Amino acid sequence: MGNNLIQQIAILAPPFLLALTFHEFCHGYVAWKLGDPTAQEQGRLTMNPLKHLDPLGVLAFIIMKIGWAKPVPVNPSYFKNPIRDMMWVSLAGPGANFSLAILSAVAVKGLLATAGFIPEYVLWPVLNMAAAGVWINLMLGFFNLIPIPPLDGSRILSGFLPAEGVLFMRKMEPFGFIVLLLLFYLGVISKLMMPMINFAHSLLAG
Repeated sequence: MGNNLIQQIAILAPPFLLALTFHEFCHGYVAWKLGDPTAQEQGRLTMNPLKHLDPLGVLAFIIMKIGWAKPVPVNPSYFKNPIRDMMWVSLAGPGANFSLAILSAVAVKGLLATAGFIPEYVLWPVLNMAAAGVWINLMLGFFNLIPIPPLDGSRILSGFLPAEGVLFMRKMEPFGFIVLLLLFYLGVISKLMMPMINFAHSLLAG
């Protein structure tokens, strides 16, 4: 059982670290392009996963096979239009994951098409990582689109809300994590996400 766990982590860790790292990098990159140098100044505008790891997120990954990274710092006061620009910064994270999901699906098909030319001891680990990358990135992409603070979806939604709605989202932020835990416990998030993940996966796998 111990060896099986080590094998699972070895397969899941590379695509998971890439998914988290690229997600946070894209947040920081879009913020930088819109005038906010905070991520760059703090050394977070990088694809080095060590700069983005959260110790609790890593522990959660080892135990539950799901985790999270340290959010890239963003200072909206640098933006010309803080609410609109935060929407674009927030969209960059899920967009990064959906892009990686597509690339991972392409990699799976490419590996299967060239399977006869690749040694099995190389093919199967890489193929499993690519297949895991599809699921991991779809999961992170859709999860982050949930419009509950502090997830990206709340800031994306704020870009379309009137001032009263934006204020409500900000007041809700201290309680967002509790709401998410409750929805996880009740199975609401799984019921919402799995149909979307399965549908997107069927499109990519077709």
